Amino acid sequence: MANRTYEVMYIIDPETAADKITKLNTAVGNLIEKEGGTVVRMDDIGRRTLAYPIEKKTEGHYVLFEIEGSGQEIAELERRMRVNDMIIRYMTVRVDEDRKKADKMRAKREKRAERRSSFRKTEDAPSETAGSDA
Repeated sequence: MANRTYEVMYIIDPETAADKITKLNTAVGNLIEKEGGTVVRMDDIGRRTLAYPIEKKTEGHYVLFEIEGSGQEIAELERRMRVNDMIIRYMTVRVDEDRKKADKMRAKREKRAERRSSFRKTEDAPSETAGSDA
């Protein structure tokens, strides 16, 4: 199967100790590596206010992983997150196709801007006949 790119974000209970959060993040990274995926980026965003209360809590500790893999590591990761009491919410999003579309649109936009800038250069050039009329 082709390698795909995923973003996995999870929210940890705010009452969890900092050392346990570090151990959890390390364990998640090790699980992904063991299952055959690679961790591209790991952002420990920190404590933030939740959009709505979850289990009577108004804050949570956010962590974002960017993962490249086949998808089977995601299935195992989500299975383990479901049974982990420290994780109160998680979400996985496949982002490789969206990034390809965004790159195509960016290239198209840059090409169009390049064409337009070449037209402007000829318009901005002073005309010799305009100067002789004065």
